[in-house]
Amino acid sequence: MYTMIHCSFFIFFLGGLATISFYRNNTSQGVAVSNNFNVTPTIASTCDLFSGRWVHDNKSHYPLYEEHECPYLDESYACQTYGRKDFKYLQWRWQPHDCDFPRFDGKAIVERLRGKRLLFVGDSLVRNQRNSMICMLYTSIPGVKRTGGELIGSLHTFRFTDYNISIDFYWAPMLVESNGDSPTDHLTTFRIVRIKSIEKHARHWVNSDILIFNSYRWWRSHVVNFLKSGGSLLDDPNNVYEEVNRVRAYKLGLKTWSNWAHTHIDPSKTKLFFMSATAVHVMATEWGGMSTMNCYGETEPVMDDRFRESQTDPKMLSILESSLNKLKAKGVNVQIINITQLTQCRKDAHPALYRKLWRPLTDEQKKNPQLASDCSHWCLPGVPDIWNELLLAYIFR
Repeated sequence: MYTMIHCSFFIFFLGGLATISFYRNNTSQGVAVSNNFNVTPTIASTCDLFSGRWVHDNKSHYPLYEEHECPYLDESYACQTYGRKDFKYLQWRWQPHDCDFPRFDGKAIVERLRGKRLLFVGDSLVRNQRNSMICMLYTSIPGVKRTGGELIGSLHTFRFTDYNISIDFYWAPMLVESNGDSPTDHLTTFRIVRIKSIEKHARHWVNSDILIFNSYRWWRSHVVNFLKSGGSLLDDPNNVYEEVNRVRAYKLGLKTWSNWAHTHIDPSKTKLFFMSATAVHVMATEWGGMSTMNCYGETEPVMDDRFRESQTDPKMLSILESSLNKLKAKGVNVQIINITQLTQCRKDAHPALYRKLWRPLTDEQKKNPQLASDCSHWCLPGVPDIWNELLLAYIFR
């Protein structure tokens, strides 16, 4: 067993989150106890699955799949296909401090998801996670696999036909209506929203058994422009806007979403989850690197357990926690999957230059990794697989 790498700094907004009971950790080295999702864990302790450490372990079952095994792996996350030569980033497992969570048992999961629709809603980070879920399930189904799907506007469906499992994705990076709502044409930093308008998107969400939301990164602009006039086009030059700082804008956007969830979510039919913010490793100086660099070339996690990158806004995280707690108080059982801490240390796990966006990077782009590197999304297989393991632990608790 390699030396444990501690990444256990305190995240201030974890305190009020719900905890969950699982098997106690019975090994001295922190190796997770294998568990099948068909088995109910013994109620032996109360544990926060989101507070823990990364342990390098090249003897476990990670990675959960190989790139070549998943024909549906998006080329934006296919780091080995696009030239990444190091593989250690695949060999880290997340270890909660005081317990274990159920290891991914693909065959059991596929059976338990039979007939279910999972819908991931939000931005490209939740799309990254949804692609991970597709690959995790696809590589778990034995024999010939029949699949199907289509793209209808912002809704991208994917079905494992033999099991009647749908793993869908709806592009709505700000949840409410915005000028970034086109799945293919949204490259703008000038954010415009109809802050109280959500039904155009939300009518596609209601027929789901499991709903997973993520909306944070697109609210990080310095200001968000609220549409005040009633024009049909958000970017009409004759429109009138109100500039709102991102913290207040995020709060109001989540309020609109919360009002929709309170009105439309039937807890007896739909399980509701919200993914927290994930780290962005764009400034290597934050972990002692060169001032001109970012995540490119990084092959190890951050080893300072006090590390917290600067792009994660604590005020916005507090707003998310508060919004979800208010929704819970109204009787809507929404569970946050708090992946903020576990992403902080993983500067080694981003695509950087090892990716295809709409086309492969040019030689000129590759010469400028400080500009061309993707340090927001995550290689697959990789860190989002852990997000899904935690999500599944809550789905089947």
